[in-house]
Amino acid sequence: MPSNTSGPSGPAAVLCGLAGWVPPREVTNEELAERLDTDDTWIRTRTGIRRRHIAEPGQATSDLAVEAGRRALRSAGTGTAGTVIVATTTPDLPCPATAPLVATGLGLAGAAAFDVGAVCTGFVYGLATAAGLIAAGVAERVLLIGADTYSTIVDPLDRANAIIFGDGAGAVVLRAGDPDEPGAVGHFDLGSDAAHEDLITVAAGGSRRRATGGQPADAERHFAMRGKEVYRHAVTRTAASARTVLSGAGWTIGDLDHFVPHQVNLRILHSVAADLGLSRDRCVTNVDARGNTAAASIPLAPADAMAGTDHTMTTYDRLVAVIVGLHDIPTALIRPDATLGALDVDSLTTVEISIRIARDLGVTVGDDELEPGRTLAEIAGLVDSRRTTTV
Repeated sequence: MPSNTSGPSGPAAVLCGLAGWVPPREVTNEELAERLDTDDTWIRTRTGIRRRHIAEPGQATSDLAVEAGRRALRSAGTGTAGTVIVATTTPDLPCPATAPLVATGLGLAGAAAFDVGAVCTGFVYGLATAAGLIAAGVAERVLLIGADTYSTIVDPLDRANAIIFGDGAGAVVLRAGDPDEPGAVGHFDLGSDAAHEDLITVAAGGSRRRATGGQPADAERHFAMRGKEVYRHAVTRTAASARTVLSGAGWTIGDLDHFVPHQVNLRILHSVAADLGLSRDRCVTNVDARGNTAAASIPLAPADAMAGTDHTMTTYDRLVAVIVGLHDIPTALIRPDATLGALDVDSLTTVEISIRIARDLGVTVGDDELEPGRTLAEIAGLVDSRRTTTV
């Protein structure tokens, strides 16, 4: 990465951990076509998206963020961070911030924790903020998470937008280090333009709409986007910003190994790559399997690429996600050798788990097989064995 702009005398932010997580429920284009006036070909032609993951009812942004954060900390070989930043447009609540909830969920209660609300650019702004805190000596290690559940703000019957967005979380761990280290965070190009605020909006929910009085219309509660205008601005401004950063670092396009853009739309990403004179194989993308995950997309894309597949979740991971979605379990108790009994999973919940395993993992495991003495690893093994015998 380019050398850090903090200068030789100050510490640099060095990326030392990376991970992502998406909810287990996968929604294909064919499933969307059942309720929308569309089909798989129409969606893929315009967006490049084949499927996306959607949070379950009751599953909030913080739930996704905690899981991604836990994995990122594990990737970094640490269990702690003094600062937690969550970039999101879909916080659990308007107040308090989501980051303190995430910190507590990770066993980091008392850490400095705050949200960054910058829509799809949130992760980049969070990265710049984290790098600044480390360069200033305010923070030694920062956990930065981009997480969004756009399914909670997109109208499920809006053909233009329901096909684009998926839910997910991506996280990085940054530590203080040397500007010349591999992974040192380099130059930034930040900016804004309120003249185009009407291109992407959720009209209701903030003080502006509330100040007018009365109840907002349903459409005002949902995400709205003027797609054609956004497309044009996204291509020209992304390419221009990339050139600015390269110039500041003293690099050329030929010096790049990989380009990781926001996963907005495959057609936009290909247009940006073409504008920059960058071959597509150097453009890291996962939008076909994840959709646009907003603030999560930039860290989630390389996390998927590092895993070597767009199916980053193991059977055990998906099983844990199912159980956590149905039963409030402290993160510290979740481990492969934990039994259902130790996790205090009651008989009614085992029935729900059985139903969800059939739906989300594609195999049948009777609730009578989910005995209190069964460990999570044993149940995951049972699911895997039945997948093998049914293929």
